[in-house]
Amino acid sequence: MPSFDVVSKVEWHEVENALGQAQKEVAQRFDFRGTETEVERNKEELVIRSSTEDRAKAALQVLQEKMVKRKVSLKFLEVGRPEPTSKGGMKITIKVKEGVDSEKAKAIVAAIKDSKLKVQGSIQGGQVRVTGKNKDDLQACIQLLRSKDFGIELQFTNFRD
Repeated sequence: MPSFDVVSKVEWHEVENALGQAQKEVAQRFDFRGTETEVERNKEELVIRSSTEDRAKAALQVLQEKMVKRKVSLKFLEVGRPEPTSKGGMKITIKVKEGVDSEKAKAIVAAIKDSKLKVQGSIQGGQVRVTGKNKDDLQACIQLLRSKDFGIELQFTNFRD
């Protein structure tokens, strides 16, 4: 039976490249001089630290521009609020969301059922497997899912005929 998987995976090497480019730009730009602004990665999150809130927000904008240039969707990023640090500066924490969480997976399966296409969706961990009798129905399902906004970036992988 033909099938495919609906996943949401971050290309970490592109995130690393965008992070490196943002770090270089922040280090070189005149408006960041003397503000102790830095952009770094801690496991599953990115952290921006600066002496003022507006410089931290400017560094966030630089990081987002670099992500877009590297074709990393901003839907993967969950930007937190600026928080004060112990040294009197500001910190912004950015969580990188990966995988299809259970709420989004349920919404995807519900959208597939509501479409009346002859396909079935099943939740399997951090992904949704869609199966059907012919690949035309599967392709129609992909078009349907692309047309809707679930709040996460979707990729369609493992297409089996």
